Amino acid sequence: MTDDGLDWRERQRHAVRAHAEADARQRAAEHAEAAELVSWFVAEATRRGLPTTRLVAHSYDGRSRYRTRLTGWYVDRACTRAVDVEGRFHLLTVPASLQSRLFGADPQPGPAPLVIGRGGRDGESIPLRDLLTRRLAAGDNWS
Repeated sequence: MTDDGLDWRERQRHAVRAHAEADARQRAAEHAEAAELVSWFVAEATRRGLPTTRLVAHSYDGRSRYRTRLTGWYVDRACTRAVDVEGRFHLLTVPASLQSRLFGADPQPGPAPLVIGRGGRDGESIPLRDLLTRRLAAGDNWS
């Protein structure tokens, strides 16, 4: 193999590495911004006295509902996304299981996306800020 081939490979490796690092920095910045929005939502919901509810998880196929130990606010009308009182974002879908039916589900928090539904097949998406603002504006009339 010639030096040109080795140089080209090294440049390609460097370019791939640089692209991956830039992508990771962008994701980290988006997660940090989304975490600030979720913290703002919890503070504002608490300040307004927005009532919390015991959150329920749904199976992936939507046929089953499972109790959770989480308390917080649903932020979408489908009740599949929520923010708990500790300021963590939850996607409330879990695999169907007998154990969850008997003992409840334990959905783990995850990073909130800045745009809910981005890349979904139905094409509907909404910025997280708008979704949280709508939830606050709805107050007790959220169902």
